Amino acid sequence: MLKYFYENDLVRFSEKKPGNWEEAVQISCDNLLEKKIINQTYVEEIIACVKEFGPYIVIVPGVAMPHSSEKSKGVFGTAISFTKMPADVVFEEGNPEKNACLFFTLAAKNPEEHMENIANLSELLMVEGLIEDLSATNSLADYQGVMEKYQL
Repeated sequence: MLKYFYENDLVRFSEKKPGNWEEAVQISCDNLLEKKIINQTYVEEIIACVKEFGPYIVIVPGVAMPHSSEKSKGVFGTAISFTKMPADVVFEEGNPEKNACLFFTLAAKNPEEHMENIANLSELLMVEGLIEDLSATNSLADYQGVMEKYQL
């Protein structure tokens, strides 16, 4: 799956440190916005869902999976993008378990693709040492090194 991100130009390293989690979600969506896979409506839905339901998108410490409903009117295709923030983003004050610097942003046009994306990403993130290695990356060259190490 790391090759999928790389080969589809879905890897980004944000040079800008987001001022808050909302800005981080926006940055994590920029790649999908530029490719016209989603529009700004989808970004706003993700932010609204986190405000309503809490930081459910932080799936493990250090990793966020921004997504909204597969029925969103702001989704035009299916993809997952990877964005590495320059520092941890705080989603819940006083709870470091809800900080994240790795963002895997999901967009899916139908429920089956949505669930498949989540399953594939979950499987990837269970690979021993991968989260730590991705957290240490700061460039596309670093990312390629991790991709080669894990052959994923």
